[in-house]
Amino acid sequence: MNLIWTLPAARVISLPSRMTVACAAGGLAVLTLPPFSILLLVPVAYATLLVLLRHLSVAKAALVGWAFGLGQFGFGLSWIAESFYVDAERFAALAIPAVAVLSAGLAIFPAIAAALFAGVAQRRAIGGVLACLLFATCWTTAEWLRGHLLTGFPWNLAGYALVEYAALRQPAAWVGSYGLSFLVVLAGTLPAAAFLARGRHRWDIPLLGVGIVVVAWNAGTARLQLETPGPSGVDLRIVQGNVPQQEKWAPENREATLTRYLELSTRPGPVDILLWPETAFPGFLDEDVEARSRIAAAIPAGALLLTGVPDRVSMDGGTSYFNSVQAYDQSGEFLTGYAKHHLVPFGEYMPFRGWLPIDRLTQGLGDFTPGPGPRTLALPGVPLVAVAICYEIIFPGHVVDDLFRPDWIFNATNDAWFGTSIGPEQHLASARMRAVEEGLPIVRAANTGISAVIDANGDLAARLGTGETGVIGAALPFAHPPTLYARFGDWTLLALIFATWAVGLAAGLVGTHRGNKKTRTETKSCW
Repeated sequence: MNLIWTLPAARVISLPSRMTVACAAGGLAVLTLPPFSILLLVPVAYATLLVLLRHLSVAKAALVGWAFGLGQFGFGLSWIAESFYVDAERFAALAIPAVAVLSAGLAIFPAIAAALFAGVAQRRAIGGVLACLLFATCWTTAEWLRGHLLTGFPWNLAGYALVEYAALRQPAAWVGSYGLSFLVVLAGTLPAAAFLARGRHRWDIPLLGVGIVVVAWNAGTARLQLETPGPSGVDLRIVQGNVPQQEKWAPENREATLTRYLELSTRPGPVDILLWPETAFPGFLDEDVEARSRIAAAIPAGALLLTGVPDRVSMDGGTSYFNSVQAYDQSGEFLTGYAKHHLVPFGEYMPFRGWLPIDRLTQGLGDFTPGPGPRTLALPGVPLVAVAICYEIIFPGHVVDDLFRPDWIFNATNDAWFGTSIGPEQHLASARMRAVEEGLPIVRAANTGISAVIDANGDLAARLGTGETGVIGAALPFAHPPTLYARFGDWTLLALIFATWAVGLAAGLVGTHRGNKKTRTETKSCW
């Protein structure tokens, strides 16, 4: 289906005007994501960007893509500024500059996608549906690079527009979140192809987008209807202490913090696994005999505690600090632990220390040391558990040990840094997508929210909102068998892209052959 793309007036739109519109479209892309999830804005945002890239050189296309990314990340990550006001005296002045610099840096990835698209589309004279396919491929490639280069930051992927739509998010079990991004952007740009095409084919193109949605919806519905076991019989209690970040580490508040967690933990009700969030205990618990004794008294008979705590280990070269989750039994005995391996730059360690004249945002005695990687913990009397601390949960395909599959994932986090902004909702969305991808339930304990129990389909079985103090009592959901994505990871994304391109090229050849019989003029692209 090789089509002529018209609208020659687009040639005269100035570059600054295109960048301004692209920046606004990037902001609209954020509204497609949680907590807004306005799905109808997907074609508005991505189709607009595709139209703006017409007739541009690679360099100018990169600038337009960068402007889109600036709007996308400037709005989508604005909540990061909240963390600078936790210690306002030292860091408040850096809030806006830091968000601006981060947004400008991350906007390089949409710029890469736009430049790749412009270079290939112009050289190969690609238009119509194939142009949409090319753009979706370039966009997904750039998102994948964003999730892997340097430390990686796969936040607010385009595919997360489907998080709130149960059936539509299920294909992530087969192609992952990057695969969902490919499908979302492909379907979202097809209206641009219809708008710019001429002839009777322009009315066929929207049907392709509808077809993608219908196929995804039916496939997802079929997965949701698969028979699932009943309650696991394992009773959870998630404690959300709701201690403000400004107060958490003050020595005079330590006793009040521990007392609050103990009171919430001992409320009536069955408990097999007691779950406290990231750094719930403001100290080195394994070194504090008195605190362990008090906590042991709060753990019901036969139950276990999983809690986030800082940890330190003395070595020949000095002391190493870890952000960890530790397991304790009812006697207060330390059973095992997990050390966070994917640390937050500037928050848990300072990259280029010695070069940059600033300290990290979080309080502590030194930079954290990364742990060895994803682990599955075998604890007495409970299903096998993987641990992901804070933003480790945002990385598709990197949250569980592939050689020792767990039965569930415990996500201990502390989103108190970000108050009541949209950040915690976006973080929760990532956790829900990991549940679908891995086919595993995720239990989330957050200091100030959002704590939740997420089943293996990504549904919220229970939730405690931001700023609430309380507990969640719920049964641990069962796991699904390993998903296709859990088995093969992002190789399924490559298979999806290759298969879609094969269908698109075949359809293009058929359309070109038919068009040649009618008129030679319909075979030229205007890219």
